[in-house]
Amino acid sequence: MIFQPLDKKRECKLFYYDGDLSEELPSNPTASWKYLDYLDGLKNVKYANLFCQDKSLEEICPEHLKLALEKTTNRLRAYMRAFSLAKINMNDICFFDSVPEIFLLEYFDLKNQITRYVLENFEEPKNYDFLLELTKLTETIRKNKLNIDVEGLNLGKYKTRQFIKKIDKINHHIEYNIFGTKTGRLTTKPNSFPIMTLDKDHRSVLKPKNDVFVELDYNAAELRVFLGLLDIPQPKEDIHAWIGKSVFKGGLSRDVVKKKVFAWLYNPHAKDVMLEKIFNKNKILEKYYDGRQVNTPFKGIIEADDHHALNYIIQSTTSDMFLRQVIEVSKILEKTNSHMAFSIHDSFVIDLKREDKHILNEVIEVFSKTLFGKLKINLSIGKDFGNMIKIDTI
Repeated sequence: MIFQPLDKKRECKLFYYDGDLSEELPSNPTASWKYLDYLDGLKNVKYANLFCQDKSLEEICPEHLKLALEKTTNRLRAYMRAFSLAKINMNDICFFDSVPEIFLLEYFDLKNQITRYVLENFEEPKNYDFLLELTKLTETIRKNKLNIDVEGLNLGKYKTRQFIKKIDKINHHIEYNIFGTKTGRLTTKPNSFPIMTLDKDHRSVLKPKNDVFVELDYNAAELRVFLGLLDIPQPKEDIHAWIGKSVFKGGLSRDVVKKKVFAWLYNPHAKDVMLEKIFNKNKILEKYYDGRQVNTPFKGIIEADDHHALNYIIQSTTSDMFLRQVIEVSKILEKTNSHMAFSIHDSFVIDLKREDKHILNEVIEVFSKTLFGKLKINLSIGKDFGNMIKIDTI
């Protein structure tokens, strides 16, 4: 039975299915348009938006339903404008209490029809289970309102004064787009708090709701994935220092080694005799690139040309590896009073309650154990996101 929730708020449960509205879920739910956190207990339900890379109903609507959808969508927008003019905050009410039932029946019947169309005409992604787990994680993060405090910012800077003027109008929730890049790295939706582009001078406005922020990432994640794809064992030390000793026999500084490696790695025409004695880029291309698309170890499929193929393989694999381990960490946090605050680029931040500090060893262990071996972890702790102090880990 295909069904649709009418509101994403847990306290506003009403469902459309079989031509009617009900406060109860159908006895045999099989599919819906989009996952919501209060649907977590449902088994074997397919979410159509994951079949079509989270395209909107308007983008994916079949031709024979477009006119009907346009009419109902225009009416929906009119209702939303009316709520805005009346200064009604939609977070404070249940949507379905404020619009006519006839409209609800028409709109959600169309949503059911489009859901059925997508499930029948789009192939299920090979990594569907991962996409659903990632959706659950990002939905958990979205629910948590950020703790924002502008006290202590440098008001002598023009951009800071402008930021403070805008901060109250900015959404204080983070809404990720899991389909925002070819390689699978998270981006944020237009109406989200701009965590990915937040100026470093303004990061201190983000404060933990609990006692402290704990940030974790990998030491040189993409280089370590590159080694993993070549079946080279992971060094326990800093990877740039290791390459400096292993390849250049200690004759170059760490910074010079880093620049040389990245200049060579991501330029398909670059040559470096010393690096190519140990690292064979062609071996990776032969295994994961067929001349038209790359197929990553995590079932990612990306159209590519010769110039971008290696970049896509490494970057997509790194993103998938990172996000899979973050999902595993989030499962540890479910047993605690701490929570996942946000992810930014290739790091994630835990809002940690002091009583939960005992979990950090388990978090580090789980995060470090990847498909490509045990990776070196960077860990930082701080009372706000702008003042994180790096801590040595194993």
